[in-house]
Amino acid sequence: MNIHDDMAAFAAALPPMTPLAGLDLGDKTIGIAVSDPMHSVASPLETIRRSKFTQDAEALLAILSRRAIGGLVLGLPRNMDGSEGPRCQKTRAFARNLSRLTPLPMTFWDERLSTVAAERALLEADVSRRRRSEVVDHVAAGYILQGALDRLRNLRA
Repeated sequence: MNIHDDMAAFAAALPPMTPLAGLDLGDKTIGIAVSDPMHSVASPLETIRRSKFTQDAEALLAILSRRAIGGLVLGLPRNMDGSEGPRCQKTRAFARNLSRLTPLPMTFWDERLSTVAAERALLEADVSRRRRSEVVDHVAAGYILQGALDRLRNLRA
């Protein structure tokens, strides 16, 4: 299977010099961020409005293909005490289903407070409420991906 709970195993499975994508999976949207090929910086990209898994996966895989993405980091919405609840189960199920459609290596990143951090950054940038609701998911995906990129960089050091 191409899903790795261990970040070192994920790093070993990645093709060299390919960007990564970070996903913030919500009930209504999927926020997407991408990295540069050197895995230095995460940039928010876009948000997909969710419908059915098949359509969500099709839209996501089209974006990943266009960007020549080499691996996926999915935000794992743990509870504040670190335990996994129903939202984590949904994320893991999405990853399992997606792994049947693509050979891309996947891993999870603890996303606690990523949306809070994204909201705070957007408020500090004086982004309007309407615009914040449009971009918060892919900005949160950027926080998720940047956390994983920092961890990958520390593994190589």
